[in-house]
Amino acid sequence: MATLLEVRDLTTRFHTLDGVVHAVNGISYTLEEGQTLGIVGESGCGKSASVLSVMRLIPEPPGKIAAGQVIYRGQDLLKLNESQMQHIRGKEIAMVFQDPMTSLNPVLTIGRQISEALIVHMGMTQKQAYQRTLELLNMVGIPQADSRYGDYPHQFSGGMRQRVMIAMALACMPSILIADEPTTALDVTIQAQIIDLVKTLRDRLGMAVIWITHDLGIIAGLAEKVIVMYAGFIVERGDVDDIYDDPRHPYTLALLKSLPRVDRSSKERLATIPGLPPDLLSLPPGCPFAPRCAYVIERCRQENPRLEIVDSHHEIACWVDVGTGRER
Repeated sequence: MATLLEVRDLTTRFHTLDGVVHAVNGISYTLEEGQTLGIVGESGCGKSASVLSVMRLIPEPPGKIAAGQVIYRGQDLLKLNESQMQHIRGKEIAMVFQDPMTSLNPVLTIGRQISEALIVHMGMTQKQAYQRTLELLNMVGIPQADSRYGDYPHQFSGGMRQRVMIAMALACMPSILIADEPTTALDVTIQAQIIDLVKTLRDRLGMAVIWITHDLGIIAGLAEKVIVMYAGFIVERGDVDDIYDDPRHPYTLALLKSLPRVDRSSKERLATIPGLPPDLLSLPPGCPFAPRCAYVIERCRQENPRLEIVDSHHEIACWVDVGTGRER
């Protein structure tokens, strides 16, 4: 597969009255054509900020993409002007946001909001855009699409609003779909329906997907590659089977242990990660996970490790081998 997107040393900062927030700290990864990449981590670890940086949607000020490159089909998106970037957003790279109620315009019908992208990016007439919008609504499983074309967002349930957002994102047949925790506000049944929908559409359309979540359970059956983020850094990266079968970073191991399992006794308490994530205004000098880590050694508090290969297609940023507990 050919490389579709390459992120190199992406660094994003937010300048606030309290100081500089180190939201994304030099992350790098690639996305192949038709591949699904999962980005996981706790809230505030930089997942959303990283993909908003890729889309050039970081508000400036207070935000600023301080360094790095985002190479899409041979061009650096960070060097494009706003007019050029508008041709990429929606048409080449589309995004589904976490809360569809705040992402959809409440005073415009859903039909108009979807057809607008078709008119602007695809040059369709109103009639062509109308027909295509009905096709998209049917594609994402909204019944009686012709009668719902003129409905407003508040007339849809949460799950149906998210389907509308997916239809809008797919309107121009993008090469990459970025899904930023699109199922967080939905109940478990609707979550499963949305995930199955995205998988079906991904396979049918051949697009690549970046799926952001704090739930490692979702990624297991969805992605081929996984990135685990903590405090704005990538701490583990690899194939999904390697990450789940043999987690090598203490943070990934702790996340997996905290997942509910059907083979556990109902009386058994879930494992938890002690402490709190670090303050991104003042990161510690060493590994940011050190204060919460069960494998911490003195070097962890002094020096932040870089990503290193521990196995084929498997990298971690850690001074300790969690399999043996010995220093690497």
